[in-house]
Amino acid sequence: MKIAIIGGTGGQGLGIAIRFVQAGEDVIIGSRAIEKAEKAVEKVKELLDMDKIPNLKAAENADGAKEADILILTVPLAAQRATLLSIKDNAAGKVLIDATGPLESAIGGSPTRCIYLSEGAASERAQKILPEANVICAFNNISSGALMNFPNPIDCDCLMSGDDLESKKTVAKLIEKIPGVQVVDCGPLERAQIIEKITPLLIGLNIKKTCKDAGIRITGIDPECKLY
Repeated sequence: MKIAIIGGTGGQGLGIAIRFVQAGEDVIIGSRAIEKAEKAVEKVKELLDMDKIPNLKAAENADGAKEADILILTVPLAAQRATLLSIKDNAAGKVLIDATGPLESAIGGSPTRCIYLSEGAASERAQKILPEANVICAFNNISSGALMNFPNPIDCDCLMSGDDLESKKTVAKLIEKIPGVQVVDCGPLERAQIIEKITPLLIGLNIKKTCKDAGIRITGIDPECKLY
């Protein structure tokens, strides 16, 4: 499976790229500008202390979306709509994991407060922008700090929601290749309205506790009860 991380040059995108490269997946880091994507690839090589990573490449967002089988959106809320429109023609029929956090920082406010969107959730807005894609809300509650701590497993569950069962199976199987992560299916895509609001809570805890990888675990669920 080939994965394109759309807008993948920030901390979250780089962390996801590293984790999936380590898992042996083919990864494309996308950006609006190819030069920025290439710099991100070089950064990953530097962090992993590798001169060559054959399963990692750079591309402009639209080209990455065209080549990949599954897409992961890791951009701030302010860039979500424009980025999705730039890949719309190449996203039809594909799974798109939306990790967008509807944070007040998108309009100059606090990252510990959320914005209430007319569509409900950022992932629901993504589904309206890309009606022919299968949008899944995931990765919202796994911090970039935890992702970038790549020598170690991640002590955090990944809350997920979406309307297409087969897409959720594909996403769960993929994300659980990251050591330590268990995917918890929270139901239909509208549950993203709840999942996304956990993000500013965790950011606030990171600030208050002076850490960078606060996460969440859901207890009482049989780990063998998987979607796949």
